[in-house]
Amino acid sequence: MKNNETNPSEPVRVTTPLTDPVIAGLKAGDRVLLSGVVYTARDAAHKRLVETLSTGQSLPLPLSGQVIYYTGPAPARPGQVIGPAGPTTSSRMDTLTVPLLEAGLKGMVGKGRRSAEVRQSVINHRAVYLVAVGGAAALVSKRIIKMDLVAYEDLGTEAIYRLEFLDVPLVVANDIYGGDLYEQGAAAYRIAGLLE
Repeated sequence: MKNNETNPSEPVRVTTPLTDPVIAGLKAGDRVLLSGVVYTARDAAHKRLVETLSTGQSLPLPLSGQVIYYTGPAPARPGQVIGPAGPTTSSRMDTLTVPLLEAGLKGMVGKGRRSAEVRQSVINHRAVYLVAVGGAAALVSKRIIKMDLVAYEDLGTEAIYRLEFLDVPLVVANDIYGGDLYEQGAAAYRIAGLLE
């Protein structure tokens, strides 16, 4: 679901699972409010997921149309759903991302630039990479309304959790058209004479 046609300066409201028409409407630099089911996975969980795919076994989560959030949430305080859940640096998952996109993953949430290989795979597999603001872990956790353990409990905070987002604020960093928020930002600074 997408809704910002009436005012393009407003954030785009997007609900998982992601569909091709929704992804086609997202462009680098768009602000997004993401709702719906999102799964967590970091380095160790990615390694296990890719190993599972390579052996032809079933994954512990559905990938088709889904979004993975690169985070290892801190333990929740009493009365909270989740502790601080800030984004992890996405490049740590770059060498393990392409097989998941090939298997149907449609969205990723993290922080920082992606490798050329991942950016090309986002284009090839019609996916989207979204960034959360680093340092906003407490803000993000307030927009997570449910959390359930899915797999790899032995990994502790790096286990896979099923989260339910409610209007988590994000920005599109890489789109299916080759748009790259980080390149656009650097270009704007060059034009302004602030970056050589």
